[in-house]
Amino acid sequence: MTDNSASDGRAGIDAGLVRRLIKAQFPQWSELPITPVKVDGWDNRTYRLGDALTVRLPTAAGYAPAVDKEDEWLPRLAPQLPVAVPEPLGKGVPGEGYAFNWSIRRWLEGSTASVDRIDDLPGFAVSVASFIRALQRCDATGGPAGGAHSFFRGASPVHYDDGTRQALVRLADQVDVAACTEVWEAAIGSSFAGPPVWFHGDIAHGNLLVVDGRLSAVIDFGTSGVGDPACDLVIAWTMFSGESREAFRRTVAQDAGTWARARGWALWKALITDDLHVVEQVLADSV
Repeated sequence: MTDNSASDGRAGIDAGLVRRLIKAQFPQWSELPITPVKVDGWDNRTYRLGDALTVRLPTAAGYAPAVDKEDEWLPRLAPQLPVAVPEPLGKGVPGEGYAFNWSIRRWLEGSTASVDRIDDLPGFAVSVASFIRALQRCDATGGPAGGAHSFFRGASPVHYDDGTRQALVRLADQVDVAACTEVWEAAIGSSFAGPPVWFHGDIAHGNLLVVDGRLSAVIDFGTSGVGDPACDLVIAWTMFSGESREAFRRTVAQDAGTWARARGWALWKALITDDLHVVEQVLADSV
């Protein structure tokens, strides 16, 4: 068993802690090797457990509610979706100095999506849009309404009004403030008419896996819930353009108000992360 990362230990989590948790709570897997994954997320630390399993541990209290949510809902959603999603196999509890629930999942094959790994980007855009539509068709009864657990994905982007306007002041000499303000006010001035549907909350290239250039899995449902699906359209500007964006827009088939709110979500995130390329894409693409 090896600890295969010089930087292992982010957020106080390392392979040694994972090994102790597994030994104490899942002894049937205690002899399997534990290795940090090569591409790790921010909200959670993920480790390979042998060849067929992963261990996923939230890095802070704000991300911890996702464990129970995903364990409850992913098995219900999975049979209705066109590609694989994480399959929970065991839920751990606090211990060994670690404060949160954590989970064991089945390993999903695939590489993180990127334009250079996809030969047919418009076809890929159709696959992503088809996944979103299938997710929206899932029964939303009893699902968690968008709120703090989803970082307000699924709710109105107005929650981030102060942060957006502060970012516009900070970037006033780098972006078209008037055009950004117009996009933002259109977003927060639009209301979702319902009924609530399932949303993923972070449809981004890092949460899409590809095999042979095709969408094979969608991961990380930590910000998922039921409500307004506008947040799931942001990839239109962060990964797609031209023909692929049009293929995505045509297939995902959302109304003008949803697209207005989606532009707001994309703009907010781009402004607070200083992603000026995405700001330009949003401003150049009138819906």
